[in-house]
Amino acid sequence: MSRFDALNKAYDQELDLLCVAPNAQPPVCKILDYGRYRFEAQKKAKEAKKNQHNTELKPLRLSPVIDVNDFNTKFKQAKGWIESGMKVKVDMRFRGRMMTRQEVGLKVMNDFISQLSDIANVDKQPKLEGNIMSCVLMPKKK
Repeated sequence: MSRFDALNKAYDQELDLLCVAPNAQPPVCKILDYGRYRFEAQKKAKEAKKNQHNTELKPLRLSPVIDVNDFNTKFKQAKGWIESGMKVKVDMRFRGRMMTRQEVGLKVMNDFISQLSDIANVDKQPKLEGNIMSCVLMPKKK
């Protein structure tokens, strides 16, 4: 079967010529039904999008003067989120005269990070921006 016979057959069946590698010498082309080709490409793209996992960033707010039970509640909540594969952004807001005692807030933040160190890594170290100290924790790779 010559090239011309293939083209005549494609013309009879209303197939299209798709250029696969236009820069090759000689250019490479396929004879196919372009509508079906596009449909299958869209189907593959939809399937790939369905299988990808987006990591969510969950916010959590601490206080420099947080009590033990409140601390444990926040810890359990963050632990659950990290175990389910989400990132956790821990914020600590300093209000009024608390700004003069930033070391207390840093100690609370470091205690929180150290308790989660077995299941989480620090993605962004604690940093004070204005009156809010924040850090980001992400789950450890398995």
